[in-house]
Amino acid sequence: MIDLTPRKLLLLDHYADGDEARHFSLRIDKPLAGDLAVIPGQFFMLAVPGFGEAPFTYLSLPDQQGHFNALVRRMGALTQALFEQPMGAVLGYRGPFGKGWPLFFCARQVLVVAGGCGLVPLAGVIEEASRHRLPVHLSVVYGARNRAAQVLGRERGRWRQSLRFIETCDEAEPPQRQGSPLDHFDELFAAEPPEAVLCCGPEALMLATAEACLQRGVAADKIWLSLERRMHCADGLCGHCYLGTSYVCKDGPTYRYDRYLHFQAGGYRTFIAQDQRLC
Repeated sequence: MIDLTPRKLLLLDHYADGDEARHFSLRIDKPLAGDLAVIPGQFFMLAVPGFGEAPFTYLSLPDQQGHFNALVRRMGALTQALFEQPMGAVLGYRGPFGKGWPLFFCARQVLVVAGGCGLVPLAGVIEEASRHRLPVHLSVVYGARNRAAQVLGRERGRWRQSLRFIETCDEAEPPQRQGSPLDHFDELFAAEPPEAVLCCGPEALMLATAEACLQRGVAADKIWLSLERRMHCADGLCGHCYLGTSYVCKDGPTYRYDRYLHFQAGGYRTFIAQDQRLC
């Protein structure tokens, strides 16, 4: 039975983290077993009383006490209302929803490509690799419009100490690298050709990344994208998040690139039980 009633979520703290973005510390009241089994890349629905609810990605995963973090960019009435909430405010929570990133890495070399706030859905994977909990060598290339548009400043500072982490900006200031993440692919592939690629950001960037990887020999079933759609209900009821015959809120938001192409072409729902492995 589908339950659309939000549970109690407490706003504990927040700080500015990028242009018009904030890093929120939250706590689920009386967390359930399912709350502790979140996979990086999944999302939750956050409700602000009087303003409705919207989907957001977990920045960090809920712990035993229900604490987790999220990054929110101010974009409309709901996020504006969220930014105006005081510490200790009671919000609403539903989740977790959707499919996350692959859990088991048979690939030894993995490339992560992120653009703008697209770094957030990938943060859990990067964090695990930076703490050496994943048996994989991870390289990251992160692009943003300019320095002000970059997010996760504290996390990036920590990740740079343990991972190959390339940052690039469209509007760069010395000593920053300039250009798109794709401008650095020749360097990345020449040094350590990836066996798998995880990508999140503007859809145009993701599709260009996927095609660039195909041209360099990465198979379509080794490329993963995280899509953004209007996920109003998160339960496949409202139909706002169709991708061909697929519901992004249930079959995504992470899609293997071959499956993304299949659904874009209007293919039938033959990939519902996605294998969340890179094997």
